[in-house]
This record gives sequence, C-alpha cells and structure tokens, in this order.
Amino acid sequence: MPRLEREGLSVDNMIPCNTLYGGMKGRDASDQETADKWEVQLRKGCLELAILAALWNGKLYGLEILRRLKSDSDLIVSEGTIYPLLSRLKALGLVRSEWVESDAGHPRKYYALTPAGMGTFFGAKNARWLSQ
Repeated sequence: MPRLEREGLSVDNMIPCNTLYGGMKGRDASDQETADKWEVQLRKGCLELAILAALWNGKLYGLEILRRLKSDSDLIVSEGTIYPLLSRLKALGLVRSEWVESDAGHPRKYYALTPAGMGTFFGAKNARWLSQ
C-alpha cells in the first residue's frame, strides 16, 4: 500500500469509508427519507476526506484531483461534484486555492491543504473506525 509523506508525517494512502448503513433503512417513507439523507452525508464526508488525501503531497488543480481520486481509490467523481466540495473545504479553511498561469494557455486554479486541513486529514486517518 503506498504511503503519503509530508512534513515528517506518514500515512497510508487509503481512507476507510466502508460503513454499514443498511440497518438504517426503515419501514416507512419518513424512515427511508432519513436513511437516504444520512447516506448522502456519509458519502459527502468520505469524498471530502478523499480530496484531502489527494492533496496531501502538494497542490493540484481540479482535473488532477479527479484523476488522483480515480487512480488511487477507484472513486469516479464528476466535475459537478468535485468543485462544490472544494468550495466547501475552502470555506471551512481546510484547503486554499490560487490561480497559476499554465503552459496550456489558460490559468488553472490549484488547491492545497492548509495546516487545519492537514490536521483534519491526519486526525481522521488515525481515528479508530468502528467496523462490523
């Protein structure tokens, strides 16, 4: 398993997002709606952690993040999903962004972890996850 190294910290390049949520599936419509909302939030949280993991070794622009997610985790995420999550992570102070001129002719927006983002990712990686 590849390891991520940064500023003296080393973590496995894997995020444990396997959670059983089938038990939340209820019998009536309101229970089902609650379970569906919970599942969406769970997936969003896992994607946010996966984005932080993709940025662990340095700054990347949006398309590079999508490629890293696909190659390192087999997550296939659309551009319509990744950019709102990056905006959310930026608003939370977990990532920063900067425009950089590109050889391709147009500037690219690069994203990088902030110290708070590094701490959040490292804390999540080292948390004890319950599994069944």
